[in-house]
Amino acid sequence: MMRTHSFLTVLLWSSVFYVVHVTPSQKRTNKHSHSERITGISENDGKTLHRTKRGWMWNQFFLLEEYTGPDTQYVGKLHTDQDKGDGNLKYILTGDGAGSLFIIDENTGDIHAAKKLDREEKSLYVLRAKAIDRKTGRQVEPESEFIIKIHDINDNEPKFTKDMYTASIPEMSGVGTSVIQVTATDADDANYGNSAKVVYSILQGQPYFSVDPETGIIKTALPDMSRENREQYQVVIQAKDMGGQMGGLSGTTTVNITLTDVNDNPPRFPQSSYQFSSPESAPPGTPLGRIKANDPDVGKNAEIEYSISNGDGSDMFDIITDKDTQEGIITVKKRLDFENKVLYTLRVEATNTHPDPRFLQLGPFKDTALVKISVEDIDEPPVFSRPWYLIEVDEDAKEGSIIGQVIAQDPDVAKNAIKYSVDRHTDLDRIFNIYSGNGSLFLSKPLDREETPWHNITVIATEISNQIPVFIRILDINDHAPEFANYYETFVCENAKAGQVTADPNINGYSRSKTSTYLLPIIIFDNDYPIQSSTGTLTIRVCACDSRGNMQSCSAEALLLPAGLSTGALVAILLCIIILLVLVVLFTALKRQRKKEPLIISKDDVRDNIVTYNDEGGGEEDTQAFDIGTLRNPEAREESKMRRDVIPETIFQIRRTAPLWENIDVQDFIHRRLKENDSDPAAPPYDSLATYAYEGNDSIANSLSSLESLTTEGNQDYDYLSDWGPRFKKLADMYGGEDSDRD
Repeated sequence: MMRTHSFLTVLLWSSVFYVVHVTPSQKRTNKHSHSERITGISENDGKTLHRTKRGWMWNQFFLLEEYTGPDTQYVGKLHTDQDKGDGNLKYILTGDGAGSLFIIDENTGDIHAAKKLDREEKSLYVLRAKAIDRKTGRQVEPESEFIIKIHDINDNEPKFTKDMYTASIPEMSGVGTSVIQVTATDADDANYGNSAKVVYSILQGQPYFSVDPETGIIKTALPDMSRENREQYQVVIQAKDMGGQMGGLSGTTTVNITLTDVNDNPPRFPQSSYQFSSPESAPPGTPLGRIKANDPDVGKNAEIEYSISNGDGSDMFDIITDKDTQEGIITVKKRLDFENKVLYTLRVEATNTHPDPRFLQLGPFKDTALVKISVEDIDEPPVFSRPWYLIEVDEDAKEGSIIGQVIAQDPDVAKNAIKYSVDRHTDLDRIFNIYSGNGSLFLSKPLDREETPWHNITVIATEISNQIPVFIRILDINDHAPEFANYYETFVCENAKAGQVTADPNINGYSRSKTSTYLLPIIIFDNDYPIQSSTGTLTIRVCACDSRGNMQSCSAEALLLPAGLSTGALVAILLCIIILLVLVVLFTALKRQRKKEPLIISKDDVRDNIVTYNDEGGGEEDTQAFDIGTLRNPEAREESKMRRDVIPETIFQIRRTAPLWENIDVQDFIHRRLKENDSDPAAPPYDSLATYAYEGNDSIANSLSSLESLTTEGNQDYDYLSDWGPRFKKLADMYGGEDSDRD
């Protein structure tokens, strides 16, 4: 008798209890009891057949998918009552996955899963089991079939049918308007737990759109969404299993939503008025300009029709619509005349051709603008008063007689004068002529009706307005040589050296005594063709300067030029000179009135005499007793002085000579003065001391005593002066004795 061994095993995996072997309940057992015996009659031998009671029963086995434990997963155990445990029976497993996915211990009947199983690939396996005797190979139990069902876990996330969805919806749609439905599927078992229960939510796209959590239908969430403000939206939808609970797997998809246009905007002109101009000669149909009303809608919703609603130029102008650019083209409808009217005004209207009745409450879907058109004057040719003229003339009319007159006027506002002429192609014989000023026709030759009874001539009228001023400018050529703008004069110091500026006092390079003035020629060239040149002169004066290069003395002109004296200063200096001259003249007149007494009474006494001047002086250190300016100013000697030792009978004019110290040395100066003194008739006939008042520069001689003594070294004995009497007592006290030295 075979029995079924039942095992109750509980496996804990991912917080879910899975029963691998369940105790067979009464409902799952065989319909026949263990004690039931079925008998029957065989058709072959007619023997009575006994139905053998089965020794095992099969139930469903449940196996966990995606098992990742260290050992093989245990499925169940096969056993028969005839197995005595002596190893004589062998268990064999056949069917789906037998030997590869499922293996059986042939001795014990234990079944294991050899590999990890995936329910989504195969959820049900049907296998057959049998037990045979190892020795005889005979089945001890008939083959029986059983099922292994793979138990599901949540190992698959929801997947959308598309990675990206595209949808559109009209703008201005109401809240809750359906846009599109997205669908996600879960490969897990929908009949077991919540692994395949999907919930939808929106991750991106709020607050504009929403999604139904169960159906996945996307709807609008805001009213009056305008395409003109925003046209494209990107919405991200999430699908999550486990009913959206924590720990569930999820997947996402992107939905691109476009708002389609509706005619919810009227056309609008960007400006209220437009200005155009047209020449009066423009023919009908001439385009003058374009205007455009802006409509933010697109497609047929933006189509506009232009028209002229009113205005004084509605008969003269027209407007047509450019379907490609949605612009209004203003054209000339009739001929214009500047002299008749110079300005026209139009009221242009722009209207939508496909209005949407749903949005008519927003206002009229049209707009108007003012268009002003000014007519430009064109210089039109003169117009004759008639289209043709008929003039009748007697054939005996004399030459020069006026036979008629044509009149033309300038139709323009300017009313220019008209000049008349005869087209000589129509009057080859020059029989007729016309006064150009008034259009009077006169005969130039006699007429002969018998020869030519008709003459057809053409008169041309021309405006006299084409006058233009012509300006002639004379171009310069290089025909003048450059010149100094002013007279230039400068100075150079006596002690300036070559190559240095004039203020450098180191080396003596010039001498006023030799050359006091230099004239430096300077050639001036210009830089044009032909080259012109001229020669200018620079005056350079040699002057005495101090150590810093400042001018000390020079000629009058050299002094005045650098100083830059003004006219007032020159006038003041001139007044001072005049006052000094007046004083000199007065002093000279007073001096001449003084009576001169001779210093020597006796004319016969020509011996050396001592003249008493009653002037004792203060010695060599006394600089106040006499004027030392004579020694410093050589010109003082040149003044005319009268002899003071005789009363002159005749006043001789002293011959003045030019100063010589400017060009000669001291030796020549003394010799010349000596010669002049010898030849002077006013000189005394005896020896006298002549003072030339010129010591020269850098003299090596020592100072002279007041008595002009020749003794230069040591002290001289003046004791003998005390023996000369009381008249020499003063000199004896000054020069004689030790007491005088101490004093």
